[in-house]
Amino acid sequence: MRTDRPTGVLFDVDGTLVDTTYLHTVSWWEALRQSDRPVPMATVHRSIGMGADKLLDHLLGPERDHDDDGKLRDAHDTLYAEYWERLTPLPGAADLLRACAERGLRVVLATSASEHEVGALRRALDADDVVDTVTSSADAEQSKPAPDILVAALEQSGLAAERSIFVGDSVWDVAAAGKLDIPCVGLTCGGTSRGELAGAGAVAVYDDPAALLATLDDSPVTRPR
Repeated sequence: MRTDRPTGVLFDVDGTLVDTTYLHTVSWWEALRQSDRPVPMATVHRSIGMGADKLLDHLLGPERDHDDDGKLRDAHDTLYAEYWERLTPLPGAADLLRACAERGLRVVLATSASEHEVGALRRALDADDVVDTVTSSADAEQSKPAPDILVAALEQSGLAAERSIFVGDSVWDVAAAGKLDIPCVGLTCGGTSRGELAGAGAVAVYDDPAALLATLDDSPVTRPR
């Protein structure tokens, strides 16, 4: 019996399991517009997957006046909260989590969403019965592409990096996993192309959770490293 197969799967949630990437894009775009700091929506989209601090650095420059950062975050949170009751899982998301659990893999939601957003995401997924551990932004000092949230997910779930794999939808996910030498499977359902994810170092790329589920037993999620 092989003992080098992954024993746990860490999942990003926003844009990977729940269809929120463009909701965050619109919410940040509007928050910035309201503060007279307009940024093209396509540029905002390219930053989704970072935490708010690094996203604002990326969009507005690290040398900016940071006094309005709290106001911008609050505006984003208020705008995004309007969608909470309409959040929708991406195709096959809950079934993918259950299939991983059925194969003896520990399922971890390694999200850096704020604590009050995590509840809405979990309700949308409706798969708590197979989820072992859930993180939030409170568990990480630095946001992606720093690996802090993955370190927290490993510690809380009791998993080892060398026996884990990460599933995410952004180049920031791939970068964070790479810093811990965790293979990252990319999904394009967050709006990042197959080429970009592969170029960032994703070990395999699929369209969405349903596509990964369809070939799960032949994917890096269940294959020995």
